[in-house]
Amino acid sequence: MSLETIDKEYVLNTYARNYVNFKKGVNATLYSDEGKDYIDFTSGIGVVSCGHGNERIANAICNQVKNITHISNLYAIEPQAMLAQKIAQLSGYDVAMFFANSGAEANEGAIKIARKYGKTKFDNKKYKVITLEHSFHGRTITTVKATGQGDMHSENFTPYPDGFSYNTSINDVYNSIDDETVAVMIELVQGEGGVQPLPKEEVQKLAKHLKENNILLIIDEVQTGAFRTGEFLASNLYDIKPDIITMAKGVGSGVPIGVVMTTHKDILTPGDHGSTFGGNYLSTASALEACTILDELKNNGSLDETMIYFEEKLKSFYEAHKDLFTDMVGLGLMRGLRVKDNDTLMNIIKQSFNCGVLVLKAGKNTLRFLPPLTITKVETDEGFKRLEKAVENI
Repeated sequence: MSLETIDKEYVLNTYARNYVNFKKGVNATLYSDEGKDYIDFTSGIGVVSCGHGNERIANAICNQVKNITHISNLYAIEPQAMLAQKIAQLSGYDVAMFFANSGAEANEGAIKIARKYGKTKFDNKKYKVITLEHSFHGRTITTVKATGQGDMHSENFTPYPDGFSYNTSINDVYNSIDDETVAVMIELVQGEGGVQPLPKEEVQKLAKHLKENNILLIIDEVQTGAFRTGEFLASNLYDIKPDIITMAKGVGSGVPIGVVMTTHKDILTPGDHGSTFGGNYLSTASALEACTILDELKNNGSLDETMIYFEEKLKSFYEAHKDLFTDMVGLGLMRGLRVKDNDTLMNIIKQSFNCGVLVLKAGKNTLRFLPPLTITKVETDEGFKRLEKAVENI
């Protein structure tokens, strides 16, 4: 039986798959069982931050698995504690954190922290969370409700938890705050919503207003974190001090991990929250090595050099094809090109795959680029060469 046959028979049909069987990866290049190579401008949707087959990540995982993979959070876990220290230092914030397995779980943790804050810090309970339209915060029942996209709120999964509302822009948030509002939750660059950065001055103004009114600011950095936008956190770029920050994706460079960190270090007590697998030896050993690698790349200047080079290539590609694209958006190695219509976008993605380069869709009309942060100039050049060939076929 073929892989496609087995997959369709035994795996629930929740993804529109391309049936290619990748067998090996080397940095930003993937190889199929048929010997074809693909330049990966997706890094597994922003996950494989240190590239495929990274030897240091592999060694960290292998060495850990040879000893202990998992022991539960009933005992202290050395790589978990070391990772927490590393993340706090890289963030520049005075925070403590909880480790989960995904971005959705991290956002669930953020909402729980906010709601306990709203229950214990005020005479009248505050529980409402405001998010933005076009946001994406996860696919659990709660985080999908926190997501500001109407088409995500399927009647198939109702009833959803209450307490969530959405605004079209930051400037609309102020009028939505009431006596029961406990937090505002935003992505500084909306990933699934179209790789759209929020205006820095508006974010800073909102952060100041929330702080003055004892309303928590939650920043969802599931996609922007771990140097994806150039600094360890996009919050660092925006020069703000959130109350709660969530991370996942690129932190573990391929091993599932979620992080929720907060300046309110004493808000949770034993029994309030937990996870069987969260923060175990395997995930935190991988994440600790990934954060160390990326920190080194940032400090020696190569990360910034990689981002500048990729942006230049993307800009040249955009300028050469304004018949297809209407705008260039994003930060760092979280980039997008607005496409004139959805049919053209889907055709570009299809033709790109056929030409051996992987790209993504975001929102309704955005071609999204999330390459490994370790992508080389040679891989970047080859990827855009293949993109040129793909658009010739449009």
